[in-house]
Parts: sequence; structure tokens; C-alpha cells
Amino acid sequence: MRTYFVIIAFIAFGTQLTNAQDVPFGEVPDHTPMMNGTWETINKLMYKVTYKDSKTVYTPHFPDELKAIDKKNVTLPGYLVPINGGRDHETFMLSVLPVMQCMFCGQGDIPPMVEIFMKKGKKVRFTEEPIKITGTIHLNPNTQEGNSEIQVLNAELME
Repeated sequence: MRTYFVIIAFIAFGTQLTNAQDVPFGEVPDHTPMMNGTWETINKLMYKVTYKDSKTVYTPHFPDELKAIDKKNVTLPGYLVPINGGRDHETFMLSVLPVMQCMFCGQGDIPPMVEIFMKKGKKVRFTEEPIKITGTIHLNPNTQEGNSEIQVLNAELME
């Protein structure tokens, strides 16, 4: 009888711990990245660190595997991360993780992201659901103008 009491106590205590960890503002977004082979290649981006005039300068370094997909058409699943306000976006970031999820949550490195430039006249309406984009990869070695190191040009939303 005492064994049953201990088991019931553990079950009740475990339920209380589970309830204590519930998030008061809804469900926690899924931490599973939308990785595919192209994202794995994009994730190989590296940086050369130099110092100039007491400032740290990060210059993108594109390994051969990443250079091999430059100017190639790719398909990337991911989550829209707005750069500008509004409902419809011509330019935005695409991430393997949802925008509502902290990108620094201790799950490893910062997740890969790319800058998306939609085909002229095309826009994507903001959504928290995953989307799939197809377009041409462009490796951008000159990020001094504020653009991402890896871009997808002439992108289209896949249905």
C-alpha cells in the first residue's frame, strides 16, 4: 500500500511541475529548424575577423561548398522575418526558426537566415506559418551597405 502511495505522490508532483512550466501567453513555438540540404550549405558561412582603427571588422568567407550554389536556383522552407513594417513584403529575411522564437535561446548557434528579394511585382503577406521560397542564390561579399551576406533574388512564393 505504501508503494502505491509513493507512486501516486510522484505522479501528482510531476503533474504540478508540468503545470508550473506552462507558458502564460500560449504555446512555446517549435524549436525544430526547417533545415534542408541548401540550409545546411548556407550554414557553412564563415567570417574573417580583422581589426581596423580600433574596430572589429567581420568579412564574410564563403567556403567552396557555398560558392558552388552561387547563382543557382534553390528552394528554401522557412519563416518570414520582416525587415520593414506592413502586411505585405517584397524584401524580408527567411529563417529556419519562427520569428516569435528567441534566436538566442541556447539551442546552439544563431540559426541561418537569408535575405529575400521577391520577383518584381510579387509580395508575400506576413504569416507565422512556414513558407517555401524559390529563387537564385547570390553571395554578397560587400555587406557594408547593410545587406545580408546570402541573398535569394527573383524569389517566388511556392504554394
